[in-house]
Formats: sequence, structure tokens, C-alpha cells
Amino acid sequence: MEVKMRRLRIILLLLGVIGSGLLFTGCKSENTDVKKIKDLEFTVVEDADVPEQLMQIINEKKKEPFKMSYSNADSLYIVVGYGEQPTGGYSISVDELFLTSNAVYIDTNLIGPSESDYVTNSVTYPYVVVKTEFIDKSVVFK
Repeated sequence: MEVKMRRLRIILLLLGVIGSGLLFTGCKSENTDVKKIKDLEFTVVEDADVPEQLMQIINEKKKEPFKMSYSNADSLYIVVGYGEQPTGGYSISVDELFLTSNAVYIDTNLIGPSESDYVTNSVTYPYVVVKTEFIDKSVVFK
């Protein structure tokens, strides 16, 4: 009988400790609002002006959708690729590029060809390379 009471006390004590731990750590409030500090000026870079090392990486990745950033001493390059598409005629819009206190946010959109567009019937790999000032922050893709 004494052994059963001792086990019951240990179990209740453990449940109390675990419950207290969950109570204090499980109710964390986090502010997920993104507060824009400023819009960033940017340039969409043509293939001929993309740094050679970055172009090699793009060519390796372009068959599948990808998102990446690349920086050198004075510029930040942000690349969004949409993978293999069945035809030509695709374009990409850069809807937002802005700075927050802890990151650079970018939002892009793949725009398909309209029904009236004349397009090539060969596989394409649409991507966009955006160049902006060097900022030592992580990039968030929306």
C-alpha cells in the first residue's frame, strides 16, 4: 500500500511539473505584423549584367522553382525562378520590395501568356534577377 501511495505522489508531482512547464512556455505571444520601414529602389537585371558566378547558380537551379539571394561588396541580388514552363510568353512582375527592421521582403508574380499572344512552343525557364543596394539582412520571399 505504501509503495502505491509513493508511486501516486511521484506521478502527481511529475504531472504538476510538466503541466506548469507547458503553461509557462506554451502561451507565448508574438507580434507577426510586418512593419515596412521603406520601399527599396531596384533594377531588374538583364542576363548580360548578372555576375558570372550568380548566372552559373541560376543555370543550375532554373529547371525547378527556386528563390535565392546573392550579394557582393555593394549590391544585393534577389532571384526568383518559376521552374520549367511549357511555352514562352511568361513575364514576372515585382510587386513589392521593401525593408523592415529585420529583413528585406520581396513579392513577385508569374504572369502567363494571354490567349491572344503568339508564343514559342518550347520549354522556358522564367526567372527575375533584382538588384538593390547592399543590405545585410535576410531576404523573405512572399
